Amino acid sequence: MLNLQPYADPKYFIILLVALLPLAIGLYFGKRLNWYEVVVSVIFIFLMFDGHKYHEGFALIGYIIWQWLLVWAYTLYRKKNNQAMVFYGAVVLAILPLVLVKIAPDAHWTHVTSLLGFLGISYLTFRSVAMIMETRDGAIKDFNPWLFLRFMLFMPTISSGPIDRYRRFIKDITTVPDRTKYISMLEKAVWYFFLGFLYKFIISHILVDELLPQITNFALQDANLHNGWTWWLVPYMYTWGLDLFFDFAGYSLFAVATSYVMGIELPMNFNKPFLSKNLKDFWNRWHMSLSFWFRDYIFMRLVFLIMKKKWIKSRVTVSNIAYIANMLIMGCWHGLHWYYIAYGLFQGVGMVINDAWLRYKKKRNFPHNKFTEAFAIVITFNVVMFSFLLFSGFLDTLWFK
Repeated sequence: MLNLQPYADPKYFIILLVALLPLAIGLYFGKRLNWYEVVVSVIFIFLMFDGHKYHEGFALIGYIIWQWLLVWAYTLYRKKNNQAMVFYGAVVLAILPLVLVKIAPDAHWTHVTSLLGFLGISYLTFRSVAMIMETRDGAIKDFNPWLFLRFMLFMPTISSGPIDRYRRFIKDITTVPDRTKYISMLEKAVWYFFLGFLYKFIISHILVDELLPQITNFALQDANLHNGWTWWLVPYMYTWGLDLFFDFAGYSLFAVATSYVMGIELPMNFNKPFLSKNLKDFWNRWHMSLSFWFRDYIFMRLVFLIMKKKWIKSRVTVSNIAYIANMLIMGCWHGLHWYYIAYGLFQGVGMVINDAWLRYKKKRNFPHNKFTEAFAIVITFNVVMFSFLLFSGFLDTLWFK
């Protein structure tokens, strides 16, 4: 049986574009073929979880039913009541499947992974939790089961994002772009497809298949001779970090391009992150749909809660606590291994130092010119690359295995 993993090879793109052609023709003539879009999405999702991945398909079905009932129930409750504990309970229940899947490997709960785990569970959880939070805020007032399913199971993004917002998505899915706008979207889609191919299938291939294996072998051999330390960590750090960008950015471009063909303006995930002038600027450019989600639903809400309860008076201290908590949670979201937690802590402390430096620089009227900007970009790039070395887990292999 045919098994199609998202954006994995040219065969996938050929089948995808042929399947989307009637939808594109309909949009060009001002008609959104809703049922055809649903059928195509269901078929592609089915083929993602076919064959040896069939158990993930069943896990996805169970997960969607769980989230559907949860969001529906909380929406009904919110129309009449607004108790904080009920809200927190709904959020906990929404993230519970993801938490169980994350801790299952270390707890050796193999049955939990096979029963609940599937490709994309993290990104679907972000969507569901955001809906609950926005329902609590009053931004979402009604639950439409059909639109909920289309939002959660939007085919281009189901496996790895970008993370969309319900209200933005619904605005697109319930309207049809005019012909001029749609032609512009198709032009962008073509560019994103070609750029994605360059990133993922050429540059990333060279980095991860040609360079990284050799660098890894040299690093391991040299580390064995020098008690776990080797200068090969430096080329490993840059090669792995650059591959992380080109591989993921390529995937994200494919997802955005596919959504544009479907008449949906999915948000971009990357905006020249290696030209960032500081760490805060980096997180406004890197994996933006994720970083903005954490900013809006964790950082800002934690700051608001602490200030509202008057637990801490200093705004600077509140921000610092929120930075570290926000990044630690992000690190734990990737996994509970020490290097993910260290990565989150490094980024959180880095944000605190970054804010302190910006305040100090503003107070002292430091010079601002092209030279200082270039210097800041170089420093930020290297700090980010070191954090990616932590994130890669290679130090764990080098030192503890």
